[in-house]
Amino acid sequence: MECDKCGSDAIHHAAYSGAHLCGEHLRRSVEKRVKRRVREDGLLDPDATPDDPDRWVIGLSGGKDSVALTRILDDVFGKDPRVEMLALTIHEGIEGYRDASVDACVELADELSLRHELVSYEEEFDVRMDDVVEDDPENMAACAYCGVFRRDLLEKYAAEFDADKLLTGHNLDDEAQTAMMNFLEGDVRQVAKHFDASLGPFDEREATDAFVPRAKPLRDVPEKEIALYCHVRDLPTHMAECPHAEEAYRGEIQSTIHELEENHPGARHSIMAGYEELSALAADAYRGGDGDGAGDEDDGEGSALRECERCGSKTSRDVCRKCRLLDSIEAAT
Repeated sequence: MECDKCGSDAIHHAAYSGAHLCGEHLRRSVEKRVKRRVREDGLLDPDATPDDPDRWVIGLSGGKDSVALTRILDDVFGKDPRVEMLALTIHEGIEGYRDASVDACVELADELSLRHELVSYEEEFDVRMDDVVEDDPENMAACAYCGVFRRDLLEKYAAEFDADKLLTGHNLDDEAQTAMMNFLEGDVRQVAKHFDASLGPFDEREATDAFVPRAKPLRDVPEKEIALYCHVRDLPTHMAECPHAEEAYRGEIQSTIHELEENHPGARHSIMAGYEELSALAADAYRGGDGDGAGDEDDGEGSALRECERCGSKTSRDVCRKCRLLDSIEAAT
């Protein structure tokens, strides 16, 4: 199998486009799509200057997606005085898993001379995910706890660093799964929130001071291509799966979309194209109502945001979800 661009040996066949690509042209293809997404979303503030740069916090886990994102952004903006980037790594307290990925984060940050900060659940919340999974006071999947804690720390430190944007490495597969879950759950309000929180171009989103706006520059690129990209560029990555990963519903959606893509190449792209258009319409319909319109915390449908009585985080209840989970964990120990 030869590369369509140069005739060299191909390492990948993108069935959705029919393209056969060698390592070099796969690298170029991935980078081209990320740059296009950055441009179309208006990631760089047009008013940014060297004296008043756009500040970006990148969620760097050490996995393939966040490593690829960090590398590409540094290639494009690393020497741009209008952009100031910081990589943030969160240690959940998972024995034999996160330590290895932290090493990958440190190696990459050192290679790029990128400012890198490491925070942990243990330092911030006095909990470790290994212990939370063992006690499981809420009788739910580990990812349900972890998602709340991780989201809280990303938001907290992005705000503390006075970031203008919070960038995460969600890929096409991740986003197509989320879109299908929201469709199947009939959660139109969440679809609307998704647009303003992380999907819409920045000049089309509703402005909010409640959360640091998010962006997902990898969301046009399939997961497999990101893994190949990291391999081609020999990037330091930690490829192991979290030992506590257990999201049964998302796993079913993942399998369904994978089968659709196998039988109908391009299904993931079609799902996201329709979802993004519908999310924009939903956002217009729900703005000005009683929902918060932005952010990812789903802590009471249709309620205005306020500060948590315990920690000051934005929530739609008196006490945020994170603090309620911490109370349950403490009571179980």
